[in-house]
Amino acid sequence: MEMADSTHALLTGTRRAGPAPGLGRVLPSRRDVPLAAVAAAFTLAQLLLVRPGMGLGWDETVYVSQVSPHAPAAFFSAPRARGVPLLVAPVASWSSSTALLRVYLAVLSGLALYLALRVWRHLFPAGVLALAGALFASLWVTLFYGPQAMPNYWVAIGALACAGCFLRVRADPHDRAALWGLVGGSALMAWMRPMDAVWAVLPLLALALLRRRWRPLAALLAGLVAGSAEWVVEAYVSYGGLLQRLSDGSAIQGGLGWHVAVADQLRSLGGRTLCRPCTGGLPNPLITAWWYVVPLLALLGLALARRARRTPPTLIALACGASAAFPYLFMIGYAAPRFLLPAYALLAIPVADALVHLVRAPGGTWRPVALSLVGLGLALHLGVQYAVLAHTVDRTTADRREWDRVAAALHRLGVRPPCLLTGEEAIPIAFYTGCDSAATDGHNANSTRAIIEETARRIPVATLVTASGSPPAYARTWPFQQMGDLRLYVAPPAQKGGAA
Repeated sequence: MEMADSTHALLTGTRRAGPAPGLGRVLPSRRDVPLAAVAAAFTLAQLLLVRPGMGLGWDETVYVSQVSPHAPAAFFSAPRARGVPLLVAPVASWSSSTALLRVYLAVLSGLALYLALRVWRHLFPAGVLALAGALFASLWVTLFYGPQAMPNYWVAIGALACAGCFLRVRADPHDRAALWGLVGGSALMAWMRPMDAVWAVLPLLALALLRRRWRPLAALLAGLVAGSAEWVVEAYVSYGGLLQRLSDGSAIQGGLGWHVAVADQLRSLGGRTLCRPCTGGLPNPLITAWWYVVPLLALLGLALARRARRTPPTLIALACGASAAFPYLFMIGYAAPRFLLPAYALLAIPVADALVHLVRAPGGTWRPVALSLVGLGLALHLGVQYAVLAHTVDRTTADRREWDRVAAALHRLGVRPPCLLTGEEAIPIAFYTGCDSAATDGHNANSTRAIIEETARRIPVATLVTASGSPPAYARTWPFQQMGDLRLYVAPPAQKGGAA
């Protein structure tokens, strides 16, 4: 009866008699237990499977260095936003422990998943939402990026919360908690990635405008403005204006335009965290099978939603998921699996609804054959996700340990803070070494040859060159040491300091 009344309110826009607006939606209930269990399992799985000791990645070092006393702030390129540095600041601003930062982010990501799913609890049964949360949280890419200092998971959480709050405001325009949820969710997304935020809420903005729903429209716009304000101000202060920053960001991403990146995204599903250039064959069909099944189940969920009188929330989830995925499937010339996390979070709800309909008859009885087939399919899916995750974590951990070894070698050569690194993978290795980083060309160009040569006369400077590469002109006479696939060219003053 409660679900029927809630659905009627959603479809008609009328308010239901009962507690004060938003009060019953804030207080926990027994229906929250499955959601809390999924969120807790998600946090635990991150700690066990991704492991807190995994070092920071390239992008993570850029974000963390903005607030960490461990190393100077790395060059902050045009597409990046300040959301992640502020997110990690409570830990990274005083501790250099990567393990502590991972635990903090794992706990925070689990709590955020619980809160985002809870927004939907009067729109779908608790079992459907718990299954949706489990489907999203068990993807290798979700587990891998949940405890990382990266923005995409948080865009996904903001998109999930925004869509749910929009539906709540649509049913009850006086639901203040949901209105503030719209502001907070859209601000969180814009805080992390402003352009992703616009794409994720585009269907909500369009629907609010068409239906003249001014309160949700104002809340969404207020959140987008609040979240992106710093990014816009910074564009004028440091990047030559908003249009210039957008243009620079597009250039760094290879030029935004019509690019069909569907096959690239498929290639990345095998554990390639960045597929650029995205060449080679597709992964094993067992790895990519779920990607074909998800849209089919989502559409089935939409077809079945009519019978359960849940068409509007299902449509909203599908529309926002498709909108969030569109630029990364059709407007960018490379792929990374994390780009589609917002779409996966939103599509998980209609997919879960479809699976529940498949295994349960209208009277509530189980369908044994369907239940067995779905259970077998999910077990196989989880096995594949775990295999990809384990492979990705092992490879990534090994790569980051190599950066740590290079940093130790540089320390032995006398390259210690204050110091400067240039060349191959200079940004992440500089963070591990405690140095500043510089580049004279490319997307991270922030210096010149003259400045680097002058700096080498004051502090230790080293240039990292691949085994098959050539050092820049200013480093050709510097002594070097081979370290794995890198040659470490160290400026003479630093070399003397190391010998002493």
